[in-house]
Amino acid sequence: MAYFRYVLMHKSVLSLLLIVNALGTVYGFYWYRDQLAVTPGYFWPFVPDSPTASLFFCIVLLMFILKRNAPWIEALAVCSLFKYGVWAVVMNIWCGLTGYALVFGNYLLMVSHACMALEGLVYAPFYKIKMRHLALAGIWLLHNEIVDYVFHMMPWYGPLQSYLPVVGYFTFWLSVLTIGIVYLLCVKRSPVA
Repeated sequence: MAYFRYVLMHKSVLSLLLIVNALGTVYGFYWYRDQLAVTPGYFWPFVPDSPTASLFFCIVLLMFILKRNAPWIEALAVCSLFKYGVWAVVMNIWCGLTGYALVFGNYLLMVSHACMALEGLVYAPFYKIKMRHLALAGIWLLHNEIVDYVFHMMPWYGPLQSYLPVVGYFTFWLSVLTIGIVYLLCVKRSPVA
């Protein structure tokens, strides 16, 4: 276990992950370009979910390289990475189940988003998240549901448009599950703050 911890926190591993996540972040914002072009500016922080999650994680990785912690950002990162990683995988599979022909890009999204969800959890032992940090991240996640499903700013998934109430309901409970998992992995193991 000590070797595993050593490898995960090694500067070269952190640097490689930072580069990969930075590239993914840039591509993610590019992927949302058409939606952002027609989105009111005040909703911009809440529309590009996955690139925002990976941006948070880039900050966490940079802090780890500097041998520091940023628990507010760590909470936002792990919650967002897990939720939106799982969400994107499920939505792409769901598109396929509706008869939509999945292409290479869909499979690439599923693999990259599954990795997002996992990387956030793998680094859980290194976070310094307390209850107040998780509370903020939880509010961020749940506020995103309001922006997405009340103000209709959710990511565009054409084949699922007729299922939006179910997608919104699933997404709400995925947020609750995410908050619970992060609580168990990060907060419960440390003293309450």
